[in-house]
Amino acid sequence: MKTNILKNKFYLGLSALSVLLLLLAWTYVSISGGGLIPTPFETFKRFIELLYKPVANGTIFIHLLVSLKRVIIAFLIASFAGIFLGVMLGWNKRFNAFFGPIFEILRPIPPIAWIPLVILWFGIGETPKVVIVFIGSFVPIVLNTFSGIKMIDSLLISAGKVLGANERQLLWDVAMPASLPAILAGMKTALGSGWMCVLAAEMVVAKQGVGFLIVRGMESGDSSLIIVCMIVIGLVSALITFSLTKFERKMCPWQTR
Repeated sequence: MKTNILKNKFYLGLSALSVLLLLLAWTYVSISGGGLIPTPFETFKRFIELLYKPVANGTIFIHLLVSLKRVIIAFLIASFAGIFLGVMLGWNKRFNAFFGPIFEILRPIPPIAWIPLVILWFGIGETPKVVIVFIGSFVPIVLNTFSGIKMIDSLLISAGKVLGANERQLLWDVAMPASLPAILAGMKTALGSGWMCVLAAEMVVAKQGVGFLIVRGMESGDSSLIIVCMIVIGLVSALITFSLTKFERKMCPWQTR
């Protein structure tokens, strides 16, 4: 018990040291960069200003909530659709034979490449931004779910058949629990991809959102605003990923190590 506590403190110290070294490196580059990169203090000061000083009729948290809402809506839809498609592609050979080639043709197309078409189809409201994030989140979930289903130990399936399980029971009671870690890993990957897509969509056409703030900072030469938005995105994404990891530990206790 004492050894575990010491190990936890050691790893916590390493994490704190890495952050400290990053801040020191950032400060050094800022000072030697001739003012092109703001210092950590200037960035923090800009963040405090954004808490009460609105940009385009919204503080930093208003813009963050707008982006977060787009990501969460698209992520949830992509999770349900992606898990379904991934399971069907990995479990049903006929389904895979029919829909697999279509998915393989569309899969390599970058989500950003869809932006012009999506804007033409859905206009410039909320729908195109959600669709772009959906496309970016959908593919990683399908791929991980498919891999999780295909990599199930054949002994598990054989044991289920010996015990008299039918096709539906094999899928829900054997295949799905066994592939759950891969599915959750795909969801975490999809979350990061979703943030990239929402920023790209907001940079093209948006009046609110973190991506819009980054473009505003670029147009006005406000590098502090850009870095604040980048840090906020990183922190929020890390928090959501941490929550998904905690959820994974509860759903897959055998994967704790």
